[in-house]
Amino acid sequence: MEEAFEAVGITSAEHLRDIGANAAYGQLLRAGQRPHFIGFYVIHMGLQGRPWNDCKGKEKDELRVQFDALVADNKPSGEQGIEKILNSIGTGSKR
Repeated sequence: MEEAFEAVGITSAEHLRDIGANAAYGQLLRAGQRPHFIGFYVIHMGLQGRPWNDCKGKEKDELRVQFDALVADNKPSGEQGIEKILNSIGTGSKR
């Protein structure tokens, strides 16, 4: 997580606290990080000083709704991974 946050300019715990878990996770998604629900709620729990596996029940369900919305709203711009490579050699979308 530290490397992923550094790659998007979040270089300290203070910065992470200042912008909040949702904004930080949105930056990771826009940078091309693959969505992972556990990673999302681990950030939330960590910012509250709680163990990652403390997220349960209604709280976890509510975080899942937030996660799904973030994923839908923060898709990376442009092509990524194999699609980018295939399009660069002319075998892209119309395969």
